[in-house]
Amino acid sequence: MSQQKEHLSIVIASDSYKGSLSSFEVAELMTEGFNRLSKDLNIKSFSIADGGEGTVEALAKENGEIIEFEVTGLFGEKTIGELGKLDDKTCVLETASPCGLNRLKDDQLDPYKATSRGIGEMIVHALDMGFENIYIGLGGSAVNDGGIGLAQALGASLTDINNNDVPYGIDGLKCVANIDTSLLDSRIKNTNFILLSDVTNPLIGINGATFVYGPQKGVPTSELEDIDRYMENYGKLLSKDTGKDIINTTSAGAAGGIGATLIALTNAKIERGIEAIIDLLNIEKFIEKADIVFTGEGRIDGQSINGKAPVGIAKIAKKYNKPVVAIVGSKGEGYENVLDHGIDLVIDLVNQPITLDECIASTPVTLPTTSYMVLKLFDSIIE
Repeated sequence: MSQQKEHLSIVIASDSYKGSLSSFEVAELMTEGFNRLSKDLNIKSFSIADGGEGTVEALAKENGEIIEFEVTGLFGEKTIGELGKLDDKTCVLETASPCGLNRLKDDQLDPYKATSRGIGEMIVHALDMGFENIYIGLGGSAVNDGGIGLAQALGASLTDINNNDVPYGIDGLKCVANIDTSLLDSRIKNTNFILLSDVTNPLIGINGATFVYGPQKGVPTSELEDIDRYMENYGKLLSKDTGKDIINTTSAGAAGGIGATLIALTNAKIERGIEAIIDLLNIEKFIEKADIVFTGEGRIDGQSINGKAPVGIAKIAKKYNKPVVAIVGSKGEGYENVLDHGIDLVIDLVNQPITLDECIASTPVTLPTTSYMVLKLFDSIIE
């Protein structure tokens, strides 16, 4: 590396490679690769997320404190949920902890039983700790219960026609007939809730929670219409009790309808997840001074332009005309769309026929090597 570039400034801000590496681990492996070119680099790395899995880690791992609590898991078992303390008044939660898809294998999916109660219990813990500002990442959930479990955990009464408490999951959505929020935790009205969402889906309809995200959570295609009707009934009952029309509200369909319940029960403000995280971590000031920006995610495709982390980072980089490289686990259909949204180059780690498990296992080797090769090319171009 030439003398004038010995302090080349690099920003790493990649999302996690879901099922493989955390955002923090991705940054570590990229750094390992860059250091093969030169030990004398100015590298600033950030652990980031878009509101889904890894949001708590991104905001609190290096800038706060992560606190664990035992709460209700997806199917009523006990599990651990994470709370990120940012300061004495502010914390961050995520629906992926404890309700995340990342906690299940495909053959374990059961949206009829999966409950959002655990994230409601995490909110109660946050209230018990006296936080006045609660950020909640709405991404990566395995539930499609509309948020009924969360509502119950916060003190709301949801009953069937026989006045019995409704069960967990879609089974509860199917039979809910009455909602009473009069005994809701009184601390909620004095707390600021900021919902971090990378989706804008309404609660119901072909663009709603069930039709768009239900199948990946195990909802059979043949039952989408029925479940959407259950969700509509729940939304109407919730609106009637709270006086808020949430059926078609933007982001009400986030996290299997948890967005709708939080909008109805709190004073929630909705923010684009990656944009809020970029702001909270003050990433922009480092991008402004960088020579090159590296980002990435496990799989980049045509949907990545809709609020995903790499495009959010690229948007900031383009304000300062910085080159942006996305190193990703794999490329999906329509990935080239990101090239119109600030990303200059997309490099994937798959260079031969390979299974998903083999790809994941090889990432600790392929990611540093690919990072080294890309930076070496960049270095030769600017000499």
